[in-house]
This record gives sequence, C-alpha cells and structure tokens, in this order.
Amino acid sequence: MEDRQKARIQKSFAAQSMMTTLGAEIHSVAEGTVVITAPLLPGSLQQQGFGHAGLTFSIGDSAAGYAALTTLPLDSEVVTAEIKINLLAPAKGDFLRATGRVVKPGRRLVVVTSEVHAIEDNTEKLIAVLQGTMVPVPL
Repeated sequence: MEDRQKARIQKSFAAQSMMTTLGAEIHSVAEGTVVITAPLLPGSLQQQGFGHAGLTFSIGDSAAGYAALTTLPLDSEVVTAEIKINLLAPAKGDFLRATGRVVKPGRRLVVVTSEVHAIEDNTEKLIAVLQGTMVPVPL
C-alpha cells in the first residue's frame, strides 16, 4: 500500500474529535483492512461497567470506513450510508480492537464488515460484528 494512502487515513482519523474523545488509535492500515483500538475508559462505560455499545459501534464503523477508503483514489472520502451491528457479548476487558474489511469495493458503493474484539490479559473475545455500505464522495 502506498505511503500517501496511509498518511491520508492517519490525517483524516486525527481530525475526528470523537475518536480522540474515545482514546481510539489506528493500529494498522493495509489494502482493504484497517484496525482501530480503544481503551475502556471510565467515560465510555455503560451502567453495568461494560464498554458502551456506542464505543463498540463507533470504532467498528470507523474501521470499516477507513478500510473502504484504502480502495479509493486519493481525491475521495467516504461516508457511511448504512451499517448494522450485532452485539454478541459484553465489552469487558482492557481495550477493544475493531478490524474493518472491504467485502466488495466499488466506485459508487463499498460493502464493508467489521469485527470488534474485547482484549483482556492477551485473550480476545468477539463482541460485535458490523456490516454496511460506504459511499465514496469527492473531496
């Protein structure tokens, strides 16, 4: 993957104040795949002490969107047209890791998925799966 592609994704991610608020970071970028991690901070927990579904959804959506962006020209961006989530288990652990992947790239629509794992003591547990559609938009 081209360095300019990675730099563009890093710059775009850094401009997302939501990701900053959540303490999220890009872990890796490759063609068709982006991994984002986020700690389970006191401000991102729900009433039972688990990571809030909003955190899980946010990093899953962003990982999928940036995975889509890796397949597009440098003069484009993406927006989420629709994305669904299946929550499979409580978000309990040290941090969450969302792995976004492109299922089918396209010029008008990019179909994506994301898996979110909770990591605790080097053990990972799948807690959510997302599937959606990203729409390329010109800069």
